[in-house]
Amino acid sequence: MTYTILGVIALAILAPVAFTFFIARRVTKGFPPEGKFIDIGGDRVHYIDRGTGPAIVFVHGLCGNLRNFAYLDLDRLTRSHRVIVIDRPGAGRSVRGGDSPANVYAQARTVAQCIEQLGLDKPVLVGHSLGGAISLAVGLNHPHVIRRLALIAPLTHAESTPPGAFRGLVLTSPLVRRLVSWTLAIPLSIINSRKAIAAVFAPEAMPKDFPFKGGGLLGLRPHVFYAASSDLVAAPEDLPDMERRYASMTVPVDVLYGRGDRILNVKRQGEALKQKLDLVNLRIIDGGHMLPVTQPVLTTDWVLAVAAEVPVLAEALA
Repeated sequence: MTYTILGVIALAILAPVAFTFFIARRVTKGFPPEGKFIDIGGDRVHYIDRGTGPAIVFVHGLCGNLRNFAYLDLDRLTRSHRVIVIDRPGAGRSVRGGDSPANVYAQARTVAQCIEQLGLDKPVLVGHSLGGAISLAVGLNHPHVIRRLALIAPLTHAESTPPGAFRGLVLTSPLVRRLVSWTLAIPLSIINSRKAIAAVFAPEAMPKDFPFKGGGLLGLRPHVFYAASSDLVAAPEDLPDMERRYASMTVPVDVLYGRGDRILNVKRQGEALKQKLDLVNLRIIDGGHMLPVTQPVLTTDWVLAVAAEVPVLAEALA
């Protein structure tokens, strides 16, 4: 009887581990690296680099990857600009070092170092969601490496509770986070995927090809879950200090927000930033949180318009 119970317990533990390993291997094989790698400290950052001209750098949000920007008209963008799209450490095909912190300021430092190592001359930095908070931190702590910020549905202020779609990531213990990553995370992500995705995209619909074109399936790997959980837990660490410093920012900021965003509220995030910083140009449109995916034409037009204004505004501010 005792051996039977132990066997059942062992099976209950090993089955999800084996399933996770199988899914992770299939996903890794199905999504080979699309670009190049650059080593920043202990991180290995995967990025795509296309086009020539003034640079535009894209940074994705929580649980995302560089494919979240695949719906934009990148061919149009690269006709006039050098476009660099980054997988943040731990996301997509990038790897976060074992000792690398996940807080916003640390990730901003990594982005700034990427810009410097790639030899970019003050690019426009585009950040979506958590990538918006990281981009704002670049503007606060490393303003010399960028010329302008273009933020899409950015996280700008601390939230009392995380959005419902991401509450399963709230694992404060690294040990528990690692254990869940290799046991329950991937099976539960698959089971709850429809509900979670609907919440992230609402009130708009997810494109049917998002799991592949948008990189949705890349989240089904334990190290990506671990990194995303680390991102979420560490996000509130630097936001209060950032909120106090917004008024001192010297980098111009453009913000695009959907009034129907159900992940980050436009009043608490977009309008609150504008109240603290006169340099913010806030544009509010009909739409939800995933504007680069659901409204790619409008978002592409907006990014190009922001980039086109850079030289004029930079001279005016000089």
